[in-house]
Amino acid sequence: MEPLPQALYGAHELAEIDRRAQAGGLAGETLMQRAGEAAFRTIAARWPCARRWLVYAGGGNNGGDGYVVAHEALRAGFEVTVAVLKPPRGGSAASTKAAAYTRAGGHTVAWNEADASRADVLVDALFGIGLDRPLEGDPESAVEAINAAGKPVAAIDLPSGLYADTGAAPGTAVHAALTITFIGLKPGLFTGTGPHLCGRLAFARLGVPAAVEDGLEPIARRITPALRREVLPPRERTAHKGRFGHVLVIGGDSGTGGAVILAATAALRVGAGLVSAVTRPVHVPAVLAARPEIMAHGLDDAKTLSAIAPRANAMAIGPGLGEAAWGRGVWQAALEREGAKVVDADALNLLAKHPVKRDDWVLTPHPGEAARLLDTDVPAIENDRPAAVRALVERYGGVAVLKGAGTLVAGTGEKTLWLCDRGNPGMASGGMGDALTGIIAGLLAQGLAPFDAARLGVWLHATAGDRASLGGERGLLASDLIDQLRSLINA
Repeated sequence: MEPLPQALYGAHELAEIDRRAQAGGLAGETLMQRAGEAAFRTIAARWPCARRWLVYAGGGNNGGDGYVVAHEALRAGFEVTVAVLKPPRGGSAASTKAAAYTRAGGHTVAWNEADASRADVLVDALFGIGLDRPLEGDPESAVEAINAAGKPVAAIDLPSGLYADTGAAPGTAVHAALTITFIGLKPGLFTGTGPHLCGRLAFARLGVPAAVEDGLEPIARRITPALRREVLPPRERTAHKGRFGHVLVIGGDSGTGGAVILAATAALRVGAGLVSAVTRPVHVPAVLAARPEIMAHGLDDAKTLSAIAPRANAMAIGPGLGEAAWGRGVWQAALEREGAKVVDADALNLLAKHPVKRDDWVLTPHPGEAARLLDTDVPAIENDRPAAVRALVERYGGVAVLKGAGTLVAGTGEKTLWLCDRGNPGMASGGMGDALTGIIAGLLAQGLAPFDAARLGVWLHATAGDRASLGGERGLLASDLIDQLRSLINA
């Protein structure tokens, strides 16, 4: 298959791309044929020993793609059955492909009469990008049958039940091991429940020229390694530490001093010239013992923050901060300081209680923190992650990073979201958010604009997590991720 493009388009934009392609001479039936052929080749390569294919077909274009897959499998000498959820509309391209399959001797059955236990591979060609409501009735039952079969599943374009624009799957959805998607990438494949449902992803442009995308604004773009070179130039041979900024990490109420160590170390590892930590006095010896390069300051009274905190051009506030009197006081004192900030963890919860809007910060909430910031609940956030991250910027200003599978970055004045398709489940452990906070703060200190620091920071964090997971996802620690940052940022 083909390399994944950077742009991610919603259903509306994809329909326009399809219309332009057809206006340019690529008939819908031709695109359907190419899609089915590409899907067949990909599935056959993924499961070369599969001889019995069962294709679940809906009545729309997605079902038409499925009939082409079935026809190609039949040509290859495989045993094929199409389980029909709904017949294609007469005169449509899908009906033409269905007729060609049956003329070739293809076998069809009603979806609820199909015997999935006999199949080696199942193909989901039920619903495409137009789905915008939870599945009910026969469609829901068909998807449940696919998932219950215990067979490998290939989804055509995207798993049925998954929303193309948001990555939400509010009802039953197909759990695929492979998804073959066409013409343009959909955000829903990369964020929310999409990465869990789509399995391995393959892409085919189907010969649609890139020029048809001219003038269309994608919902999001994938962050790629090229960003590192674009926003982080090589260092001059005459450089000194003063050229690369000073990060101030503030946090670590009683019992949570480790969060400050992780954030400060991450800032150092991405190249900050100097890093200071302000924390409870009891934690200072531990900070210095763990990382002597950190300048540690003990703070009992938030009123003295301005006196003991050094001049810094980037601040990270929140790791281990707590929401008790000490944390609240330090948060208020930090708000009075000028300069770029990364706001995370308990600082976000304090912000949610007393909202403030400003343009000099990067907010890095996980879905639970985002829900509190937007006065809603986690299901509402996950139901439309792109809308949620935009709402965070609208309410609080600056840049927002909505963490999770398919982390999204939005910024004030930026039309397009940026999405990170790196990362792994091993990163679901304590301290990972502290590491991200330090990474972004370290990049801010080196002079990157907040939006660039957030985008690159998210990519570095996730990619370092992937490198660290090569030894296994379970037991992955934030410090393992931090250990990968130096080689990664210098690659």
